[in-house]
Amino acid sequence: MSATLEDTGLGAMAPLRDATFRMLWVAWLAANISLWMHDVSAAWLMTTLTTDPALVALVQTASTLPMFLLGLPSGALADIVDRRRYFAGTQLWAASIALVLMVLALAGALSAPLLLLLTFLNGITMAMRWPVFAAIVPAVVPRAQLSAALGLNGAAMNVSRIVGPALAGAILASAGSALVFALNAVISVAAFFTILRWKSERKESALPGERFVGAMRVGLQYLRQAPRLQITLLRIALFMLQVSGLMSLLPLLAKELPEGGAGAFSALLGATGLGAVAMVIYMGRLRDSIGRNRVVSVGALLHAAAAAAAALAPNLWLMLPCLFVAGGAVILTANSITVAAQLMLPDWVRARGMALYQMALMGGGAAGAAIWGHVAVGLQVRDTVLASAAFGVLAVLLAHRLSIEHGDPDEHLRVAVSPPPEPAIAIDGEDGPVLVTIEYQIDPARTTEFVAVMQQTRQARLRQGALSWGLFRDASAPGRYVEYFVDETWWEHQRRLERFTAGDAGLRERRLGFHIGAQPPVVRRLVGESLRD
Repeated sequence: MSATLEDTGLGAMAPLRDATFRMLWVAWLAANISLWMHDVSAAWLMTTLTTDPALVALVQTASTLPMFLLGLPSGALADIVDRRRYFAGTQLWAASIALVLMVLALAGALSAPLLLLLTFLNGITMAMRWPVFAAIVPAVVPRAQLSAALGLNGAAMNVSRIVGPALAGAILASAGSALVFALNAVISVAAFFTILRWKSERKESALPGERFVGAMRVGLQYLRQAPRLQITLLRIALFMLQVSGLMSLLPLLAKELPEGGAGAFSALLGATGLGAVAMVIYMGRLRDSIGRNRVVSVGALLHAAAAAAAALAPNLWLMLPCLFVAGGAVILTANSITVAAQLMLPDWVRARGMALYQMALMGGGAAGAAIWGHVAVGLQVRDTVLASAAFGVLAVLLAHRLSIEHGDPDEHLRVAVSPPPEPAIAIDGEDGPVLVTIEYQIDPARTTEFVAVMQQTRQARLRQGALSWGLFRDASAPGRYVEYFVDETWWEHQRRLERFTAGDAGLRERRLGFHIGAQPPVVRRLVGESLRD
């Protein structure tokens, strides 16, 4: 089935035919329903504890800030530990926070600061859960179905945006927030047992797992040497900064309506989710027809128009279609950027890369909620939403030349590589640092071309985790160059074999194409010697 068909009609649902993906998707849906129930209940509860719009907007900041602060540590753990147990553990954390909230709500002991703190702690659930799930999906669905699978994940988040607020709104109106939190705990425990049913395949490696701090360093280093990934992070952060103006102030917009109340707020969130679910069926076709870059710009402009219309709507019935369009625009834009980010990452660093991506997404949302909340203190709420829409138009104009299109879709697939010769001396895996030198003899007339390829080599070596890299030319022999790079330990040096991709193989062939010596380039591996004073 073609990639286009995977994203249209029944093809958009194709990943659900796989039992493993279907089971994990149900757990993801349940977890997100619980999250939305909490966020809706907390946002509405805050309006009963304070009239300060800044504190109301800070509920969204408290919910999303943990992803910005903890995204990379969470991604590093997801790349080096058992993903099944880690994913399941996030649900136990969510259940624990829900139970604490239930007890405090029943006791009437919740205050605005305490509610913000517990919302922050609940947000840690998403910070822990999102990177590991983002890394799991490409491992359980074929590459041709990746866009459809990510669309279904987005649909699950938006179905939860319909079901969660609807459940929360009904319970809030009839029984109060304590029952919402109790139901959250039950849903989280059910998701925990569902995840445990998944029999994940353990990654086979003769090497010990990466160390936690080192894994975070490599994740950040990969980002620094991946310009296209940096662009995706910037685009999603700008978009979320725009989107948060409407979403963070939606409870106050709902209160200002003639039909204002918890039911109106839940209905508006439901319309947003319904628009997103409707867009899932058509966004693949739209992306294929006009391209991913243009879809991102169109989606951002569409959301700006919908937000402006919502700010000007005089009643609930005119605001509902605006939120429907806004929800569709969000998933259209965010899914397009997310797919681009997934395709830019090899599996060995996928959770860390997607954690950094989610940090940009949540960081943009958290910063936007705080900024627009404080703006609303000085302006009217509706004027602030209009300002966020104007910002969205400006962001599109400034960033439209920053392409998120990927090159060869297979360049990040792992390929087998011959192991280096066995060392002639005894080396412990923790010995290091390891200095590798490679000697090239090239035609001096091709120096400019060679240096350009070596610049790409520098980025590739550093992306793989090298501590440093350099290129030297021999002052006594024209055309003779020595490349060096340093790995932290012997184990980290060997780990390069597990990180070697098709893109690395192609770059190696281009590099070796410059060598004109009778023998292949000489490679030396030197291990640091510990010296005592």
